[in-house]
Amino acid sequence: MVLNKRQQFVEIVFLYLALGAGAVVMAIPLIYMVSTALKGQVYVFEIPPRFIPREPTLANFIEAWQSNNFSLYFRNSAVVAVTATLVSVLCSAMLAYAFARFQFPGKAPIFYMLLFTLMIPGLMLIIPQFLLAKTLGLRNSLSGLVFVYVAMTIPLNTFLLRGFFEQLPRELEEAVLIDGGGYGTIFFRIILPLSQPALATVSIFTFLFAWDEFTWALTAIDVEAKRTLPVAIATFHGAHLTQWGLVFAASLIAMIPIVLLYASLQRYFISGLTTGALKG
Repeated sequence: MVLNKRQQFVEIVFLYLALGAGAVVMAIPLIYMVSTALKGQVYVFEIPPRFIPREPTLANFIEAWQSNNFSLYFRNSAVVAVTATLVSVLCSAMLAYAFARFQFPGKAPIFYMLLFTLMIPGLMLIIPQFLLAKTLGLRNSLSGLVFVYVAMTIPLNTFLLRGFFEQLPRELEEAVLIDGGGYGTIFFRIILPLSQPALATVSIFTFLFAWDEFTWALTAIDVEAKRTLPVAIATFHGAHLTQWGLVFAASLIAMIPIVLLYASLQRYFISGLTTGALKG
């Protein structure tokens, strides 16, 4: 018995040491990134490198925000990401509720076809998306980015939300119908409020995709004033070459909305993700 307890203690200690070492390895690049962003250009290439800046400054952040229309690109990305998230989550929730509760011809084949689209690499869709956007007059517009991002995020969102909706008790919906309410009342006043963990999960996924997406934004937008942040950071790097303090400061500014969104919704994230995945 004593030997078993010692063995369990050694295993736990080893596990925590391994996890701690992995966390340090993962954190070092981010720490160095923050450190470099807080340094003046003269200290960026000092040897040996210092993780704690001698004279920390926010000058890189201020200059990055004010140069190369960075604030405009940040605003474009915010508009695209927020709009795409709201539209995609609402459409996915309605579609998932239909798959979870209603019976209609072709329900299973349609759902599996929706899941099949998740297996198609995004780069294979660039040419069809480009031709469709050109035909619909959506090129060089933020609405064209939103249209594609919504279409690309609906399948995964629907899959996750359908699994969550199927676990909600039907008795609540039946009570609303008996009291004279309709499916609109059920969906907006019963289903959505009870589905906050799942909605938070798909919101994070959708916002992260729309905020970070680069390939379609680079392909669809030729007008400089319509660029989004990923494209802007790529051109920002090319414009400032070895000014790593500015480049890292710009990248950290781009991370802020993602960090804030996850921090505000993290309590829902894990439960929503596991619940939707287990009941696919």
